[in-house]
Amino acid sequence: MSGFIKQLRSDIFAQCCLFILTMIGLAGIFAPWICTFDPATIDMQAKLLPVSAQHWLGTDHLGRDIFSRLIWGVRSTVFYGLFAMLLTMMLGILIGMTAAIGGKKTDEFIMRLCDVLLSFPGEIMILALVGMLGPGIEHILVAVILVKWAWYARMIRGTVMQYTHKNYVHYSQAIGVSPWRIIRRHLLPVATAELIILASADMGAVILLISGLSFLGLGVQPPTPEWGAMLSDAKNIMLLYPQQMLPAGLAITLTVTAFNGFGDFLRDVLDPDNPLKGTNNE
Repeated sequence: MSGFIKQLRSDIFAQCCLFILTMIGLAGIFAPWICTFDPATIDMQAKLLPVSAQHWLGTDHLGRDIFSRLIWGVRSTVFYGLFAMLLTMMLGILIGMTAAIGGKKTDEFIMRLCDVLLSFPGEIMILALVGMLGPGIEHILVAVILVKWAWYARMIRGTVMQYTHKNYVHYSQAIGVSPWRIIRRHLLPVATAELIILASADMGAVILLISGLSFLGLGVQPPTPEWGAMLSDAKNIMLLYPQQMLPAGLAITLTVTAFNGFGDFLRDVLDPDNPLKGTNNE
């Protein structure tokens, strides 16, 4: 832990990414106390107002406060993405461990299913699933989980298979410890670093998917504020009011960049092959 903090202190970009993610998370959590306007309230008399002390980012074409919608949009865009990644990791871990200890036939079946899923572009499959299931954030979450679990399952299975021949695993087997307990106590912890790295890198892609599908009208439905949906609303008046595109566009860009940047930092710190790893652990 001390090594992690030491490297974080020496990496200004990682600090900036962590600060941005922290501020975004806090803004989403405390949105009811930060925002002074209801993000869904329509006031046609206040439409397209410029930036002011009352409306920090102005209002949109329906008179809704853009700042309030941006803050509340953290929950629809970022928190839903985190929720999807958490469920994907849990499903991937469960299936990956099942493949590793379930016998040759079970392993073969699960790995061939993973091969099929990984042979298609994930974004295309998610778009197809959402198209079949219909619009709605819940359908996006289902599609993300169904498509992305294969990456995590294959990684967990590979890690378990790699460490099953270690002496401490053989000893646990000899004294009668159950396979699931061996995986939970000895094998799963060694895969934690890879899980964190993969999930942090995936978060940016999931946020872009949620925003992109909402932009197309397949994601979060009105009047719920969401960054991609805000961009979709702003594009209709982009030629006359191009500034309407900036808040949501910059929010998406900053968030995705922060997740990708911090994910790269975690990869460098947690990667066992990182030459600085040994120094950090001294």
